[in-house]
Order: sequence, then structure tokens, then C-alpha cells
Amino acid sequence: MNDVLIIIPTYNEKENIDKIIKSIFDLYNDINILVVDDSSPDQTSSKVIELQTIYKEQLYLQIRKNKSGLGPAYIHGFKWAIEKDYNFISMTNGGCYFFPDFDYINLKTK
Repeated sequence: MNDVLIIIPTYNEKENIDKIIKSIFDLYNDINILVVDDSSPDQTSSKVIELQTIYKEQLYLQIRKNKSGLGPAYIHGFKWAIEKDYNFISMTNGGCYFFPDFDYINLKTK
């Protein structure tokens, strides 16, 4: 398990998701990514599943049954990160807007 998780909520981002995932892993190869997809009708999740064959043990996917919105998608990701015992999380969106200077949230306090 890595210490850092980046959460990416998606809805209809099939055309962009590979760009954002590849750009993150090009800059940071020692992190994990969780895509939280709201059952995108464009099959965004299928593209993520393809990418999982490249980024084994680093790229994760959670598919939610309904389009519930951005906030609940992040909350879903936070809960997943805590359950998986990550130390730090960060967030970005699936629209190919990636800023390499992440602000991390420390999940473990001393």
C-alpha cells in the first residue's frame, strides 16, 4: 500500500480520463489513484478498467450506481481511503485539469 491516494470523481469523462491518469503517473509513479465513477453512460469505467492493466496495483475504480454528484463522490473516495489505511489523499477532477502541485490532506494525525 502506498501512502498517497489521488481521488478522481468522473461522469462522462471517457475522452479525458486516460490523459489525466497518464499525466499523473508520468509525474508521480509512487502514488495510487482512485477513480470514483457515477455509472457514466459513456463507459468511462471501461476505459479505466483498460488502464488498470497498465497501472496494476496503482489504479483503482469504484463505480457508484447513480449520478450523485461531485461532493458525494469525494466523500466516497475519502471513506475508501480511510478504509484502505492511506496516510494522505488529494483530489483532482476527470476533466483533464491537472495541477502537479497537490495539496494533500493528512489522514493520520500524531
